[in-house]
Amino acid sequence: MTADQLRTRRVPTDRLTVQITETAREEGEPVVFVHGNVSSAAFWRTTLPLLPERYRPIAVDLRGFGGTDPLPIDATRGLLDHVDDLAALLAALGIERAHLVGWSMGGGVVMQYLREHPAAVRSLTLVNPVSPYGFGGTHGVDGILNSPDGAGSGAGTANPEFVARLARGDRGEDSPLSPRAVLAACYVKPPLRPAHEDAYVDAMLTTRTGEDHYPGDSAGSEAWPGVAPGGRGVLNSLSPLHFRIDDLHLVDPKPPVLWIRGEDDVIVSDTSMFDLAHLGAIGAVPGWDGTPAQPMVAQTRHVLDRYAAAGGAVREVALPGAGHAVHLERPEEFGTALKEVLSA
Repeated sequence: MTADQLRTRRVPTDRLTVQITETAREEGEPVVFVHGNVSSAAFWRTTLPLLPERYRPIAVDLRGFGGTDPLPIDATRGLLDHVDDLAALLAALGIERAHLVGWSMGGGVVMQYLREHPAAVRSLTLVNPVSPYGFGGTHGVDGILNSPDGAGSGAGTANPEFVARLARGDRGEDSPLSPRAVLAACYVKPPLRPAHEDAYVDAMLTTRTGEDHYPGDSAGSEAWPGVAPGGRGVLNSLSPLHFRIDDLHLVDPKPPVLWIRGEDDVIVSDTSMFDLAHLGAIGAVPGWDGTPAQPMVAQTRHVLDRYAAAGGAVREVALPGAGHAVHLERPEEFGTALKEVLSA
């Protein structure tokens, strides 16, 4: 099986119509892949064929990305819109239990799915996942808010030029804020340029933009850096004001968890180049008041350590020299680790 033999179709559910990418297999243990922000299921096309015949791999386009209906995102629910969409899709496909694989924002979606539907999850694989305490606006391993209004997180932290270039379908590389340049500099570790780069740029450009989608609406704040999350759209759904997984250790049953990440990730990091607090500390954002950077990796480890202490099986795999998309950068090592947790 190769990526050229995959098929894409739209599946009606009782919530929306979801586009999926899959192999021709209709039997086997389902393995559901959930992509990250500003991407689509296309980022899994080289991964799906790696799975043995005993599995049924399915990659999902989240709402507002790829070919799935672009329904608005209620950010006050955190990632629950995506979780409920995924549950509706699996019901429409007749799938009661599945292995879940989530990359970046998709890692947050599958963590939330496990929290809501633990008996429906066979295993959980987190690929460079967003922190269980959201993106931006917190400090400490237990995700303490820097400000009660979530300042430093949400749609107001997005770079407006990047958003504008997404909206107009920019496929060039004349600016470090073009989607292609961001893919090359941040999704993977330079100097690697991934195979199928044009397809990945096209996938990024399927991102719906605006207040209901990416990045969402924003509010002002009296706290540094002067922006707080609104109630609509993607980045607000990732704000710690709306998304917080601090009780994963309480779920029952506890499926095995694989946490695999690139050690040189600049997006999800304890020194993230997308965290305004870290950017302020290095002088890239003016007026920094000493607000600490979010320790994203340490926060994930804190939550998973509690999960393990409560009886769950957790394996962390950190790949040196890899960035944010380890499944693209190190496919053999990623595939080996994934197959091990699937068969656990």
